[in-house]
Amino acid sequence: MPVQKRPTIYDVAKYAGVSITTVSRILNAPDKVNSETREKVLTAIDALGFIPKAEARARAMQHTRRIGVISPFFTAPSFMQRLRGIAETLSPENFELVVYTVDSSDHLQGYLSSLPLTGNLDGLIILSLPVDDAHARRLIDHKLPTVLVEYPHPKLNCVEIDDAEGGYMATTYLLRKGHRRIAFLGDTDLPEYSIHPVSLRLSGFRRALKEYRIQVPDTFVRLAPYSQEQTRMVAKELLNLSEPPTAIFAATDFQALGVLKAARQLGFKVPEQLAVIGFDDLDLAEYADLTTISQHLDESGRLAVELLLAQIESPARPPKHAKLPLTLIERETA
Repeated sequence: MPVQKRPTIYDVAKYAGVSITTVSRILNAPDKVNSETREKVLTAIDALGFIPKAEARARAMQHTRRIGVISPFFTAPSFMQRLRGIAETLSPENFELVVYTVDSSDHLQGYLSSLPLTGNLDGLIILSLPVDDAHARRLIDHKLPTVLVEYPHPKLNCVEIDDAEGGYMATTYLLRKGHRRIAFLGDTDLPEYSIHPVSLRLSGFRRALKEYRIQVPDTFVRLAPYSQEQTRMVAKELLNLSEPPTAIFAATDFQALGVLKAARQLGFKVPEQLAVIGFDDLDLAEYADLTTISQHLDESGRLAVELLLAQIESPARPPKHAKLPLTLIERETA
């Protein structure tokens, strides 16, 4: 009985009706190929059971000592602190860290399709980006250990927080301080392909107010692009109302700083005339003496690495879902 020939890149190209250059590009630079062509090639790869040479070689060597991180192309301080936690934990383990930034949904789909096939990584961490069932299945089938941070999937390791509970905690704290005119200020310009926790934090804000039977005017719920200048302008609009809020819950610390600047420019005393609370507990929150909800960003990166290394060591272990606790950090602004 003849030995069945292992499918080659030529077989994949023929099956998909494309050139071998296109197949190679999908394996090495998926963002350079349109999604329709990429899907045809991936269907061919799955149908033929094709294993790229790099993956076959990596399997033979067992480990590449490389960990990938997919992150939104977004320079928010929260992503930087998570990456810091990842890098600090990986450093003593002698793993190389490779960061893949994405700036569109199609860019993300390309990486999720190709990285499991290349065999260039021992594991993958995905920050604040959604993974659908088909891509989760590809990651599992190609035995690429993966941890999701902030956006869970039932079949993959996850590290997450309860954003709605965080919004509830922040608002309840202000209510217990006696505030009844509380505004919410969140951001609008996280890309469409990433998670948007602001809506969850807003739901927690609304739940706390409902429990206290307090209705706030629509003008008290505001969204602004993620910049301190834009936030400062929106905060000024709030504070210039005929009956301004006595407290503002900013959905991120970064925006809370914009609120503080607006209050300072308009002569509001903080916290006597205006209380301000943020969310994240960034490094800069401590410098600004900002009261905030801490979501332990560095710790989420560290925990993601620990979960990933445990699965690399024991590939058959079931996925773990870790939920980090939130902590209210009381400082000088509320």
